[in-house]
Formats: sequence, C-alpha cells, structure tokens
Amino acid sequence: MADWNPTSWTTKPIKQDVTYEDAEGVQTALTKLQQLPPLVTPQEIVNLKKSLRNVALGKAFVLQGGDCAELFDYCNQEMIEAKVKLLLQMSLILIWGANKPVVRIARIAGQFAKPRSSPMETINGVTMPSFRGDNINGYPADAISRRPDPSRLVSAYFHSAATLNYLRASLTSGLADLHSPLDWGLGHVASPSIKEKYERIVNRVTDSLRFMRTVGLDTARGIETVDIYTSHEGLLLEYEQSLTRLLRHPPNALPESDLTSPSTRKASIASTSGTPPPRGYYATSAHFLWIGDRTRQLTGAHVEFFRGLCNPIGIKIGPSMAPDELVALLDVVNPTKEIGKVTLISRYGAKKIADHLPAHIAAVQKSGHIPVWQCDPMHGNTQTTPSGVKTRHFSDILSELKQALAIHREAGSFLGGMHLELTGEAVTECVGGAGGLTEEGLSERYTTFCDPRLNEKQALELAFLVAGFYREEMEESNPI
Repeated sequence: MADWNPTSWTTKPIKQDVTYEDAEGVQTALTKLQQLPPLVTPQEIVNLKKSLRNVALGKAFVLQGGDCAELFDYCNQEMIEAKVKLLLQMSLILIWGANKPVVRIARIAGQFAKPRSSPMETINGVTMPSFRGDNINGYPADAISRRPDPSRLVSAYFHSAATLNYLRASLTSGLADLHSPLDWGLGHVASPSIKEKYERIVNRVTDSLRFMRTVGLDTARGIETVDIYTSHEGLLLEYEQSLTRLLRHPPNALPESDLTSPSTRKASIASTSGTPPPRGYYATSAHFLWIGDRTRQLTGAHVEFFRGLCNPIGIKIGPSMAPDELVALLDVVNPTKEIGKVTLISRYGAKKIADHLPAHIAAVQKSGHIPVWQCDPMHGNTQTTPSGVKTRHFSDILSELKQALAIHREAGSFLGGMHLELTGEAVTECVGGAGGLTEEGLSERYTTFCDPRLNEKQALELAFLVAGFYREEMEESNPI
C-alpha cells in the first residue's frame, strides 16, 4: 500500500478530535509512547484474524463485551476477574447453543476514549469540556479536571499494560480452567419456569464437561485456559499511531547468513512454526480496533488510518448508513476482500433494524465481501427516563438480537456474534430481565460514567436466550 503510512490520516478531515492547550506536553507524551513496547504482538493479532475468518464463514461465533467507558480505576484484580469469568460463562452457554467454537473479545485494556455528541456541556450553570474518557480528561465537573491533559495518554498505556499483564497471568494460572466449578448464580431468577429452563442448560453444559473429563478429552489446552483478545474503539488517532509498529520480517527469523549450522537452522524453523505474521503495519494497542458510527466518513481521518492496518477491524453501522456507502467503505478498508478482515457491527435499535439490515446484507452479498456480521443491540436502544437517567430495556436488547438472527437466516447470511456493553458487577443500569429491575431501582447502583451496561445477571440471561434461539434454529433445520 504505497500511498499509505501511519501519519497519512493527518492530511484528512477528522471528527471527534481533541484540542490540547499544551502542545509541548502532547509531543512529549507521544514520543514516550513511541519508545514503549507493543501491548500486543502481531502473532496474536494474526491468530485472531484466523478465528474471525472462521466466524465469517459460519464456523464459529464471536462474543465481544465489556465496559462502555473503561476507567483507570477499573484496573484492579476483582473487576478484571469478574469480566473474565462472565465472558467465560457466557461463551460456554453459546458454545452449547450454537454448537460452534466461540471467539472471546473483551472491551478491556484500552476502551477509555468515548465520542460525544457535543465537545462542551453545561453543569450547574458552568460550561466546560465534556468528559471524553480517562485518557483525555477527568470526570469531575470542574473546568480544571475537564481540560484535556496529554499526560493521560501515557497513563492510559500503563493502565492498559497492567490490565493486560494481570489478564495474561490469571489465564495462564487457571482462572479459566474448566476443571474448576463455575458459579452460575441463578438465585436472582424469580420465575420458577425460567429458572428451571436455565438450570437445564447449565446441567447439560456441566454434564458435557464431566463427560470430557471422564473419557480423558479434557487434557487439551482449551479446557485449561482460553484466548481472550482485547479491543477498543480506535478514536484517538495520535495514540493509535504512536503504538503502530512496522513488522519487517517474521519474529525470530534469522537472515540466511546466520544459519551457519544444522542445529541453528533447526532452531530457527522450530521457533517460526505455523503461519508467521505477514509484513506490514500493526496497531499494537489492542488486537481488534473498530471505527465508530460518528467517525466512519469515507474520506475522513479514521478510515484513512484503519485502511493501512494488518489488524482485523470493526465498523459500526447504523440507520444513517446507505447500502452503497457501506460497500464503498468495505472497498476502501479491505480492497482485497480478505474474508473476516472486517467485522460489521450493526446498531440500529429494535424498532429500526427491520428497515435497514436486509438492504445492508443484500448490498454486501452482491459486492463479494465476506465480513463478520455482529449485532450490537445496545447503542440503538438507549432511552432516558422521565427523571433524566439514561437506561436500556432488556426486552429491546433481546428483540434486536432475535430480529437480527431471523433477518440473517432469511437472507442466507450468518449472524456471527454479538457486541455488548456489560460488566461483571451487580450494577443497576438497564431495566428488565429475570431479576425484574425497574426504573425506580436504577439508583441503587448506577455507576457508569457513560452509557448503561448489562449487569452480570442480565448478561448471563441474554446468553441463555441467544443460545436457545440457535438451538431452536438447529432443531428446525435438522428435525429428527
């Protein structure tokens, strides 16, 4: 890609950019980031691309979830473990339901910056910059805290690194070991019939694990640990550019002149077994980055930056996206039509999905692109209560997912995953679900700094229901 480099985005118009007063501080922070090691490796990124290719071909399912806006304070043991355990439980249920491997991607270790509809807001009569995320400014409602601070860019790196370090260490130490008992926590389910249904699924999953252990099929690495990839919206391009690295040759590859003996040659081949990452530029702030609905302009800076990356990328698509615009966007970011390179994250809303998704699917099918189709049932279903609290209704979230499954099936397409804002904590931010949370109960533990998230019980329930949809679909297509 001769006409692209990591800085070419700076020649394009940009949305959601940040204006810093301290230009010298910005340059100091970016120089520091350029000198720091990558957060993830090209080999890990390539492994995820292989898995997402399988999702695009209908051979796997992707579960992506985590906080709406990650805070530096979320970098602690309990919160990291809670997210990992929740994603693990959800993925086990989905494996049972869809009868396919599940690719796990967390919105973690970098999901700090958030797009905002307005750069400024007025609080208690004082106008100040909007909170843009912990890597840009502070949440406290005062002019000093809200001033964009470039030193937060470096803080974001180190909080991401610490989160990743504990995530890797805990996974290799057995946090995700399926030999360990899992607490499915169904005590919140008030309806006996629903609870019985969920318990049947749990029993089937645990029976399958018990059977594998009995016959000795649980010795593979997949039973002892899992791969969990990291992701965030690639919003702050200065940060992403600073952590973009050029891979000139495969890791551990030795020049031909260094292969001086058979033993050296053998060691080199062994260390590069498998498919090495191809040459190119890798955004090493996360395994997977996505372009938001507000920054997907065809000739804009974000599309320009993303089109040169070797990473798998996501694109949020909503009601304002015309079908021909979607195809043109795919042609720009994936001109070779690499299968699974792009994940289309649809976010229409339960009331609008039927009006837009069929045309988007048809246009993509006609274009020859084979992306991963993923449903984000959160962002199009945000509401505000009469008292001014942002929330989402569990029934709307479920409805959009169910409609997406049906529309894809009718079109001969495959809905390969779901993208959720969730937390492993017992928050009260979305109403509904088997626990019966009402708008009056939102104030009990409403802790989000941005959009409302599913709590751990609601997220688990959603996994049960989606697994049930896939199970019913399989039974209908394969009647006994």
